[in-house]
Amino acid sequence: MSKARVYTDVNVLRPREYWDYENLTVQWGDQDDYEVVRKVGRGSTVKFLKIKREIKILQNLCGGPNIVKLLDIVRDQHSKTPSLIFEFVNSTDFKVLYPTLTDYDIRYYIYELLKALDYCHSQGIMHRDVKPHNVMIDHELRKLRLIDWGLAEFYHPGKEYNVRVASRYFKGPELLVDLQDYDYSLDMWSLGCMFAGMIFRKEPFFYGHDNQDQLVKIARVLGTDELNAYLHKYHLELDPQLEALVGRHSRKPWSKFVNADNQHLVSPEAIDFLDKLLRYDHQDRLTAREAMVVFVNLLPDTLFPIPFSCSSLYNFFPAPFCFADHMFHFARLTHISHKSGLQKIAGHGPNSPSACSVQPKVIL
Repeated sequence: MSKARVYTDVNVLRPREYWDYENLTVQWGDQDDYEVVRKVGRGSTVKFLKIKREIKILQNLCGGPNIVKLLDIVRDQHSKTPSLIFEFVNSTDFKVLYPTLTDYDIRYYIYELLKALDYCHSQGIMHRDVKPHNVMIDHELRKLRLIDWGLAEFYHPGKEYNVRVASRYFKGPELLVDLQDYDYSLDMWSLGCMFAGMIFRKEPFFYGHDNQDQLVKIARVLGTDELNAYLHKYHLELDPQLEALVGRHSRKPWSKFVNADNQHLVSPEAIDFLDKLLRYDHQDRLTAREAMVVFVNLLPDTLFPIPFSCSSLYNFFPAPFCFADHMFHFARLTHISHKSGLQKIAGHGPNSPSACSVQPKVIL
């Protein structure tokens, strides 16, 4: 059995009500307080139990560094469509932003993302869908938020989880070889894929056409010797068809990905950092906290994040965005505004509710 190297027993030591989202009773806000300004996208079918899990996780992460802030939970009175109201981040599309980032920018934003990951891991939560689409960056304000906690899950040592999580290009090898007792280190692989895409300016870095091809693309870079050692360690076997597809490959040096367009971003420190993230064996990868130690030297003006309470949140937020999930239909991502200027959610003054004022009840 594989167990996380860090934060192993967070949910074992905490009361059941901390992680028991199935018995969550949601206290709904008033949807009439908001109006849709612009519809910006749509998602897939989401069952209400998953919405409850996301709400519970966002509550537990309330006030965490660089975690998107849940402001309210509302439901349409007629369709019963639930909507989660979040803070608004004036994010630039990563396909536009990433090619413009300097070496320092990349280090800065990776460090900010590590703050969010270390915090959620310390609270016993795996994100399970780290990717550029879920890392919103307001470059003008140098503000980063980790969003979309719909696939996030509570970590329990030894529990077998669904491997059908994360987006294909950012799936860790453990998912592709059907290792179910994975842990927080899955997020670190995904972060490594993001970092590789940033410094080599190759997005996505591992470009598989399907899940089987994704493992092939990884093996062509990391080699098959270490893959076989990983499989042997955890008593896993590849399907014969997949094994034939993977074939045999030697490890490719990271220097092979350096060219005239990206060489200014690829320092020896960056290569060393990447090498310690993109490893088959999830137990050999850097933890988020270990990775932050690297950045203390690279970003001397930054500090380690200290978990803080809801009371220390900002007193004002710009117009929020709304992630609306319907139990049987689809999710809609909309840009919304509060009709009363956000006074009911994030006004100024000692009597103003914080962004974490949403406190659904738990029935044990």
